[in-house]
Amino acid sequence: MRKLIESTLVSLDGVIQAPERWACFDAEATAWSLEQLGNYDAFVMGRVTYEKFYANWGHVSGNPYTDLISAMPKYVASRSLTETAWNATLLGPDAAGAVAQLKDQPGKDLIKYGTSRFDDTLLRDHLIDEFRLWIMPVVAGTGQRLFEDVDTSALRLELTDEKRLENGSVILTYVPR
Repeated sequence: MRKLIESTLVSLDGVIQAPERWACFDAEATAWSLEQLGNYDAFVMGRVTYEKFYANWGHVSGNPYTDLISAMPKYVASRSLTETAWNATLLGPDAAGAVAQLKDQPGKDLIKYGTSRFDDTLLRDHLIDEFRLWIMPVVAGTGQRLFEDVDTSALRLELTDEKRLENGSVILTYVPR
């Protein structure tokens, strides 16, 4: 059974929005990101993430990281989209059931970037197997916060791994208990 891993870039003050403005990716962080991406064979994402990624990376090539993302299947939860591009498929009206079916299929793990309203559904149905929080040594100031608008009242996490990078970032891995 595949796992669904949620990987999120977070500033020291808890901001997750617009990491392209504040995330610190040196050679080590970039290499580790690319290595990690090789552990997955599909993305799960909400509509907002899909639209942002498609706008930024959907027509870009020549970078190993974005080329790998472009080649991967993407499964999108949306109540408003009727069609997708960029190797993406809509999860349909029962997004949680569709994700559960994806997890039951053979293959590498599934990756989801960022926290969003979609997490309410995923957490309620116990579909996220691991949270990987990339804590960046910056203060972003304003923007959407980690788990903003997500009901985390029943979420209990256990730290299972930590990785320190030379740029001061720390990657913390948690599993729901």
